[in-house]
Amino acid sequence: MQIPVVRQGREGADGVDVYQQLREAIVDGTFPADSPLTENSLAAHFSVSRTPVREALRRLEQDGLVERGARGMQVRGRSPEEILEIYEVRIVLEGAAARAAAERHTELDLLKLDQVHSTMLAASTDDPERLAMANRRFHEAVWATSHNATLVDLLDRLHAHLTRYRETTLVYPGRLEAAVKEHRELIAAIKAGDRDRAGRIAEDHMTGARNARLQMYAEAEATR
Repeated sequence: MQIPVVRQGREGADGVDVYQQLREAIVDGTFPADSPLTENSLAAHFSVSRTPVREALRRLEQDGLVERGARGMQVRGRSPEEILEIYEVRIVLEGAAARAAAERHTELDLLKLDQVHSTMLAASTDDPERLAMANRRFHEAVWATSHNATLVDLLDRLHAHLTRYRETTLVYPGRLEAAVKEHRELIAAIKAGDRDRAGRIAEDHMTGARNARLQMYAEAEATR
Protein backbone atom coordinates (compact mmCIF):
# COMPACT_ATOMS: atom_id res chain seq x y z
CA MET A 1 0.00 0.00 0.00
CA GLN A 2 1.24 3.48 -0.86
CA ILE A 3 1.08 5.59 2.31
CA PRO A 4 0.29 9.27 1.69
CA VAL A 5 2.70 11.78 3.18
CA VAL A 6 1.49 12.75 6.65
CA ARG A 7 3.10 15.51 8.71
CA GLN A 8 5.27 13.97 11.40
CA GLY A 9 4.84 15.23 14.94
CA ARG A 10 7.60 15.84 17.45
CA GLU A 11 6.66 12.72 19.36
CA GLY A 12 6.60 10.19 16.53
CA ALA A 13 7.09 7.26 18.90
CA ASP A 14 4.08 8.25 21.00
CA GLY A 15 0.89 6.29 20.34
CA VAL A 16 -1.25 9.35 21.06
CA ASP A 17 0.67 11.27 18.40
CA VAL A 18 0.10 8.49 15.83
CA TYR A 19 -3.61 8.56 16.63
CA GLN A 20 -3.81 12.33 16.21
CA GLN A 21 -1.92 12.32 12.93
CA LEU A 22 -3.95 9.47 11.49
CA ARG A 23 -7.18 11.11 12.58
CA GLU A 24 -6.21 14.39 10.91
CA ALA A 25 -5.21 12.56 7.73
CA ILE A 26 -8.57 10.79 7.56
CA VAL A 27 -10.58 13.91 8.32
CA ASP A 28 -8.75 16.09 5.79
CA GLY A 29 -8.98 13.45 3.06
CA THR A 30 -5.29 12.49 2.90
CA PHE A 31 -6.56 8.96 3.47
CA PRO A 32 -9.74 8.82 1.34
CA ALA A 33 -12.73 6.59 2.00
CA ASP A 34 -12.06 2.84 1.77
CA SER A 35 -8.26 3.28 1.94
CA PRO A 36 -6.63 0.20 3.52
CA LEU A 37 -4.78 0.80 6.79
CA THR A 38 -2.29 -1.95 7.50
CA GLU A 39 -0.34 -2.00 10.74
CA ASN A 40 2.99 -2.85 9.08
CA SER A 41 2.83 -0.06 6.51
CA LEU A 42 1.71 2.54 9.01
CA ALA A 43 4.32 1.46 11.56
CA ALA A 44 7.07 1.79 8.95
CA HIS A 45 5.77 5.17 7.84
CA PHE A 46 5.66 6.62 11.35
CA SER A 47 8.86 4.81 12.43
CA VAL A 48 7.12 3.20 15.39
CA SER A 49 6.29 -0.32 16.47
CA ARG A 50 2.96 -1.87 15.58
CA THR A 51 1.67 -1.37 19.13
CA PRO A 52 0.93 2.40 18.94
CA VAL A 53 -0.49 1.91 15.44
CA ARG A 54 -2.79 -0.84 16.68
CA GLU A 55 -3.93 1.38 19.55
CA ALA A 56 -4.50 4.31 17.18
CA LEU A 57 -6.61 2.15 14.86
CA ARG A 58 -8.62 0.85 17.81
CA ARG A 59 -9.42 4.39 18.92
CA LEU A 60 -10.26 5.47 15.39
CA GLU A 61 -12.63 2.54 15.09
CA GLN A 62 -14.33 3.71 18.29
CA ASP A 63 -14.55 7.19 16.77
CA GLY A 64 -16.28 5.66 13.76
CA LEU A 65 -13.61 6.85 11.31
CA VAL A 66 -12.23 3.40 10.40
CA GLU A 67 -13.88 0.03 10.04
CA ARG A 68 -13.01 -3.60 9.51
CA GLY A 69 -13.26 -4.62 5.87
CA ALA A 70 -12.76 -7.90 4.07
CA ARG A 71 -8.99 -7.30 3.93
CA GLY A 72 -8.44 -5.65 7.30
CA MET A 73 -8.84 -2.14 8.65
CA GLN A 74 -9.81 0.62 6.25
CA VAL A 75 -11.08 4.19 6.25
CA ARG A 76 -14.82 4.11 6.68
CA GLY A 77 -16.70 4.49 3.43
CA ARG A 78 -19.20 7.22 2.68
CA SER A 79 -22.87 6.53 2.10
CA PRO A 80 -26.29 8.17 2.28
CA GLU A 81 -27.05 5.84 5.18
CA GLU A 82 -24.12 7.29 7.12
CA ILE A 83 -25.30 10.83 6.36
CA LEU A 84 -28.75 9.99 7.70
CA GLU A 85 -27.29 8.40 10.83
CA ILE A 86 -25.03 11.34 11.61
CA TYR A 87 -27.70 13.96 11.08
CA GLU A 88 -30.32 11.96 12.97
CA VAL A 89 -28.16 12.38 16.06
CA ARG A 90 -26.89 15.85 15.28
CA ILE A 91 -30.40 17.27 14.82
CA VAL A 92 -31.28 16.14 18.33
CA LEU A 93 -28.05 17.41 19.88
CA GLU A 94 -28.12 20.78 18.10
CA GLY A 95 -31.67 21.26 19.34
CA ALA A 96 -30.61 20.41 22.89
CA ALA A 97 -27.66 22.81 22.70
CA ALA A 98 -29.88 25.64 21.42
CA ARG A 99 -32.43 25.10 24.20
CA ALA A 100 -29.70 25.12 26.84
CA ALA A 101 -28.17 28.24 25.27
CA ALA A 102 -31.49 30.06 25.54
CA GLU A 103 -31.61 29.24 29.24
CA ARG A 104 -27.96 29.67 30.27
CA HIS A 105 -26.48 32.37 28.03
CA THR A 106 -24.45 35.22 29.45
CA GLU A 107 -23.97 38.69 27.99
CA LEU A 108 -20.52 37.63 26.82
CA ASP A 109 -22.03 34.62 25.06
CA LEU A 110 -24.42 36.89 23.18
CA LEU A 111 -21.60 39.19 22.12
CA LYS A 112 -19.68 36.19 20.77
CA LEU A 113 -22.71 34.95 18.85
CA ASP A 114 -23.16 38.35 17.22
CA GLN A 115 -19.46 38.46 16.39
CA VAL A 116 -19.28 35.04 14.72
CA HIS A 117 -22.49 35.76 12.82
CA SER A 118 -20.97 38.99 11.49
CA THR A 119 -17.83 37.08 10.48
CA MET A 120 -19.92 34.63 8.49
CA LEU A 121 -21.79 37.45 6.76
CA ALA A 122 -18.43 38.92 5.72
CA ALA A 123 -17.12 35.63 4.32
CA SER A 124 -16.97 35.50 0.54
CA THR A 125 -18.94 32.90 -1.37
CA ASP A 126 -15.85 32.59 -3.59
CA ASP A 127 -13.96 31.03 -0.67
CA PRO A 128 -15.93 27.91 0.40
CA GLU A 129 -13.32 26.84 2.96
CA ARG A 130 -13.42 30.19 4.76
CA LEU A 131 -17.22 30.13 4.58
CA ALA A 132 -17.32 26.63 6.06
CA MET A 133 -14.97 27.66 8.85
CA ALA A 134 -17.10 30.70 9.67
CA ASN A 135 -20.16 28.46 9.81
CA ARG A 136 -18.32 26.03 12.08
CA ARG A 137 -17.35 28.87 14.42
CA PHE A 138 -20.99 29.94 14.64
CA HIS A 139 -22.12 26.47 15.65
CA GLU A 140 -19.26 26.14 18.12
CA ALA A 141 -20.36 29.42 19.71
CA VAL A 142 -23.90 28.07 20.13
CA TRP A 143 -22.52 24.85 21.64
CA ALA A 144 -20.36 26.84 24.05
CA THR A 145 -23.35 28.97 25.03
CA SER A 146 -25.13 25.80 26.17
CA HIS A 147 -22.54 25.52 28.96
CA ASN A 148 -22.77 21.74 28.67
CA ALA A 149 -19.35 20.17 28.12
CA THR A 150 -20.80 16.76 27.25
CA LEU A 151 -22.95 18.22 24.48
CA VAL A 152 -19.97 20.10 23.10
CA ASP A 153 -17.82 16.96 23.08
CA LEU A 154 -20.48 14.86 21.32
CA LEU A 155 -21.18 17.52 18.71
CA ASP A 156 -17.48 17.96 18.03
CA ARG A 157 -17.10 14.22 17.44
CA LEU A 158 -20.07 14.18 15.08
CA HIS A 159 -18.65 17.10 13.12
CA ALA A 160 -15.44 15.13 12.53
CA HIS A 161 -17.47 12.55 10.62
CA LEU A 162 -19.03 15.20 8.39
CA THR A 163 -15.70 16.77 7.51
CA ARG A 164 -14.97 13.62 5.48
CA TYR A 165 -17.64 14.92 3.10
CA ARG A 166 -15.36 17.59 1.78
CA GLU A 167 -17.67 20.17 0.21
CA THR A 168 -19.68 22.41 2.52
CA THR A 169 -23.46 22.37 2.12
CA LEU A 170 -23.33 26.16 1.96
CA VAL A 171 -22.34 25.92 -1.72
CA TYR A 172 -25.61 24.17 -2.54
CA PRO A 173 -28.04 26.54 -4.32
CA GLY A 174 -30.09 28.53 -1.82
CA ARG A 175 -28.52 26.93 1.24
CA LEU A 176 -26.30 29.87 2.27
CA GLU A 177 -29.18 32.33 2.21
CA ALA A 178 -31.35 29.96 4.25
CA ALA A 179 -28.54 29.27 6.74
CA VAL A 180 -27.84 32.97 7.34
CA LYS A 181 -31.56 33.63 7.95
CA GLU A 182 -31.80 30.66 10.34
CA HIS A 183 -28.68 31.73 12.23
CA ARG A 184 -30.15 35.20 12.71
CA GLU A 185 -33.44 33.74 13.95
CA LEU A 186 -31.60 31.38 16.29
CA ILE A 187 -29.64 34.23 17.87
CA ALA A 188 -32.87 36.16 18.40
CA ALA A 189 -34.52 33.18 20.10
CA ILE A 190 -31.52 32.62 22.36
CA LYS A 191 -31.43 36.31 23.34
CA ALA A 192 -35.14 36.17 24.12
CA GLY A 193 -34.64 33.11 26.30
CA ASP A 194 -37.20 31.20 24.21
CA ARG A 195 -35.85 27.67 24.60
CA ASP A 196 -38.61 25.95 22.59
CA ARG A 197 -38.27 28.27 19.62
CA ALA A 198 -34.47 28.07 19.74
CA GLY A 199 -34.63 24.29 19.74
CA ARG A 200 -37.05 24.16 16.80
CA ILE A 201 -34.98 26.58 14.75
CA ALA A 202 -31.77 24.60 15.39
CA GLU A 203 -33.47 21.32 14.48
CA ASP A 204 -35.01 22.74 11.30
CA HIS A 205 -31.67 24.28 10.40
CA MET A 206 -29.86 20.94 10.64
CA THR A 207 -32.67 19.18 8.78
CA GLY A 208 -32.11 21.58 5.90
CA ALA A 209 -28.36 20.89 6.04
CA ARG A 210 -29.05 17.14 5.97
CA ASN A 211 -31.29 17.44 2.93
CA ALA A 212 -28.68 19.51 1.09
CA ARG A 213 -25.94 17.02 2.01
CA LEU A 214 -27.97 14.09 0.71
CA GLN A 215 -28.73 15.91 -2.54
CA MET A 216 -25.07 16.82 -3.02
CA TYR A 217 -24.05 13.21 -2.40
CA ALA A 218 -26.60 11.95 -4.94
CA GLU A 219 -25.49 14.45 -7.56
CA ALA A 220 -21.82 13.59 -7.04
CA GLU A 221 -22.55 9.86 -7.36
CA ALA A 222 -24.52 10.47 -10.56
CA THR A 223 -21.47 12.05 -12.23
CA ARG A 224 -19.04 9.25 -11.31
